[in-house]
Amino acid sequence: MRRTALLVSAALLTGLLPLASAGAATGAEEPPPVPVDRFEGEVPFASQPAEGIFTWGGDSDDPPRLELAARDDAPEGDKVLSGTYDISGYGGFTHDFAANEPGHDWSAHQGIRFWWDGRNSGKRVNFEIKDGGANGEASELWTTSFTDEWTGWHQVEIPFTDFAYRTDYQPVGGIDQNLGLTDMWGYALTLPTGTPGTFAMDGVELYGKADPALTTKVLTGAAVYPVKEGGTAGVRISVATTGSAPLAEPVTVAYESAGGSAGAGTDYTPVKGEFTFPAGTASGATHTVSVPTLKDKAAEPAETIPLKLTVTGAKAPAETPQVVIDAHGLPYLDTGLPVKRRVADLLSRMSLEEKAGQMTQAERNAVGTGGDIAAYDLGSLLSGGGSTPTPNTAAAWAKMIDGFQLRAQATRFQIPLIYGVDAVHGHNNLVGATVLPHNIGIGATRDPGTAEKAGAVTAAEVRATGIPWDFAPCLCVTRDERWGRSYESFGEDPALVKQMETVVQGLQGARDGKDLDRDDKVLATAKHFVGDGGTEYGSSTTGSYTIDQGVTKVTRQELEAVHLAPFQEAVDRGVGTVMPSYSSLDIIGDDEGPVKMHADAAMINGVLKDRMGFDGFVISDWQAIDQLPGDYASDVRTSINAGLDMIMVPSAYKDFRTTLIDEVKAGRISEQRIDDAVSRILTQKFKLGLFEKPYADTSGAAAIGSAGHRAVARTAAAESQVLLKNAGGVLPLKKSQKVYVAGSNADDLGNQSGGWTVTWQGSSGKITDGTTVLEGMRKAAPGATISYSKDASAPTDGYDVGVVVVGETPYAEGIGDVGNGNDLELTPADQAAVDKVCGAMKCAVLIVSGRPQLIGDRLGDIDALVASWLPGTEGEGVADVLYGAKPFTGQLPVTWPKSQAQLPINVGDTSYDPQFPFGWGLTTLRTPPGGGTLTLKALALAAAAAQKTGSAQAGRAVVGKARLLVQQKVGQDITPAVAEPFADADHLLLSGRYADAVAKLTEAYRAA
Repeated sequence: MRRTALLVSAALLTGLLPLASAGAATGAEEPPPVPVDRFEGEVPFASQPAEGIFTWGGDSDDPPRLELAARDDAPEGDKVLSGTYDISGYGGFTHDFAANEPGHDWSAHQGIRFWWDGRNSGKRVNFEIKDGGANGEASELWTTSFTDEWTGWHQVEIPFTDFAYRTDYQPVGGIDQNLGLTDMWGYALTLPTGTPGTFAMDGVELYGKADPALTTKVLTGAAVYPVKEGGTAGVRISVATTGSAPLAEPVTVAYESAGGSAGAGTDYTPVKGEFTFPAGTASGATHTVSVPTLKDKAAEPAETIPLKLTVTGAKAPAETPQVVIDAHGLPYLDTGLPVKRRVADLLSRMSLEEKAGQMTQAERNAVGTGGDIAAYDLGSLLSGGGSTPTPNTAAAWAKMIDGFQLRAQATRFQIPLIYGVDAVHGHNNLVGATVLPHNIGIGATRDPGTAEKAGAVTAAEVRATGIPWDFAPCLCVTRDERWGRSYESFGEDPALVKQMETVVQGLQGARDGKDLDRDDKVLATAKHFVGDGGTEYGSSTTGSYTIDQGVTKVTRQELEAVHLAPFQEAVDRGVGTVMPSYSSLDIIGDDEGPVKMHADAAMINGVLKDRMGFDGFVISDWQAIDQLPGDYASDVRTSINAGLDMIMVPSAYKDFRTTLIDEVKAGRISEQRIDDAVSRILTQKFKLGLFEKPYADTSGAAAIGSAGHRAVARTAAAESQVLLKNAGGVLPLKKSQKVYVAGSNADDLGNQSGGWTVTWQGSSGKITDGTTVLEGMRKAAPGATISYSKDASAPTDGYDVGVVVVGETPYAEGIGDVGNGNDLELTPADQAAVDKVCGAMKCAVLIVSGRPQLIGDRLGDIDALVASWLPGTEGEGVADVLYGAKPFTGQLPVTWPKSQAQLPINVGDTSYDPQFPFGWGLTTLRTPPGGGTLTLKALALAAAAAQKTGSAQAGRAVVGKARLLVQQKVGQDITPAVAEPFADADHLLLSGRYADAVAKLTEAYRAA
């Protein structure tokens, strides 16, 4: 049976849609169906920004195969969309409208329908529509589903009222979580998994007349109205229409205070009544209902008064607003009591369910508007990487978090949330924030003061948006640069990592936590405990990762000296939280084999908490307990009994909390363990001052991305630049020189910022505010001739010097592992740019990357080589050293290899033959001293004196002079006999053994 219809072209459709909407607004008859997809070829297979149909999936095998197939039984026209699939993870297809055209208006219609050729499989198919935002890939996703439970063609009709906002992780986060239908960007289908299948689809169209509940709704000013006992709450009730049109029909609201934990007549005066918004009322009109509360002079927990609303003529609010009489008179609310007593009092009042909620952390998108915060007594929320409010502004962050904190006020004890975010090099999720160099660059500065200032800038900008908790710093000791998280480490030497842990004080302030309630400090997180930087290549079992989340196999001595030492330093510095690693630990000789760190009670309870004396709380990594062997109940009890206090369960918070309660009731987790965990969490909340000030203090918001903060980042970027080679004194540049700039990373803010910038993986381009290296150079030498050709295709004649900025594009975690689509080689385009420019003139090559790049085959043709790492948004810092406004002083925080086959290669290895050794770094600060071995002898005496008196400043200065003397003699002739003692000397310097360091440098000098 064929069905034919008069259909308009795509161009005519765009013009018709606003007319259909206007007709609905004036009460016209049901509008005719409007086609979205005919599948006759009018919509191509294409993706953004063009209009088109495209497939997607979890891996290369998951996207379905589609074709426009001619069929005699097509319900509409001659062709249908036909496809086959065999999906193991997830997969489906999307129709996106063109991003460079206006979104479509579907608000005149009741819903969307289409023909589906059923196979009676009983499988569920998810159907999504895309609402609001910039385009189809930056919109809200609203979802529903249908079940394939028939054979042959069947028209599936889905009213728009059936769609629900997707509460799991979305690409851009919530826009307004309101299905407006006036700015639509298409639809998507997610196909069944597990078994191969086929499908056919035809005739997607809009049908019916809009449901009034979709165009007119009653809203409340807030879901929760806290009020002090004896005060009066004013519940604001407003009416809103799509397009802000006046009401076409009257809307009546009846209200009544009923239910809740407060007593009518004793705790509050009951209210009941009705009011009407007449036809013609402006959208946004508000009526306030007053709810008076009464004083009874008794100390009490918070009590709730729901105000039930019955709406006629519009869609009612999604939930019943609640007036909450604040908790009062209880000891835990007394700021004059010590924190320990406040914690003990509050803990003694809490139920098991409330305690379990405090141990649960959900992702912001999963809780939607936040109703579950009170329903499940949630203790914490987080933003995953790139999970941001829309718009992504400081004010929107503060408003969002305040909204979540307001929800927590509806719980019995009004325990505030602790909100966490990965601010690993500045408030990197926020557009416009100051983005500092990644840790690898901070390690290159060798400057603990810079590390502390970087932490202070980060803390101030994070706290000014209402966030009191930062999942940083990473104290990993990176031992293999094939690891995709290498740039999150300060370096390969634990002594260097320990030296940079001044960042903890920058974030938290005083070691005793007394500064945590300040508006410019946040709770820090030492991660990832323990050994994540030592995982063996090929040991990962996570997807296509090769090294991240793998196995660290070490002797107990290596574990203590390399991986545990930085955590002891963090504990001594008072770090408030610790996050275990996804990776496993295999201690050679204990015969236990690899143990997942989230299950390692010996390390978390035994070493971290008992031996090291850590008194903060342990937070899991993202869904990390799901990687433990066994069923979910086993995952929960194993991790909690191992010493984890709070579990990051982004969307599984209900299951986790229920399972945790069941495990305690069954006696498999002790109540003592629960009380210990909750006490640790509450202690930090009290120290942060959240009970007194749960909402955002935005007084410091003006400093976000300020000149002062950017100056700190600029200095850090300058100090992080490591001058590896400088033949003929090419650097610093002279402002009188004509400079030819090339390379993929010379003018790319996203590339120089790296991963964990605005989004989890980061991205290329102008993704935030800042200055590229090229822009920095032009500011440093405003009158100079500085030409730019990204691919070096422009003529090279007539220039004095070339600057080629090359390296990596952004990545994060295992996505960046070597072997997972990545290597340590420059791209062919970057290689060609280096070859062309350095073949035509004197040149300096800057490598912008999160780890060393293999450059040895071109080193002879390069005059100057700089390891720029990932300098962040302040490219002027790089330009400062290029033009000599500041000297090069950086040193390698990791060994620079000659080949990938050498990896792993680290200071202290018995076989050590790198391109550049750990600690290498030429300087333009001062001229190396002369005098050779005689000078070294004198420096040795001075170093011994500094070591004896414990004078760190004098000791570093003496060793620094000896290092420069050695580097001058060695030049580029870095043999193993030179490299090994040179690197050892830097380790000894970091360890405070200045005399031994000079002795090693003397050995390197003699070998040169």
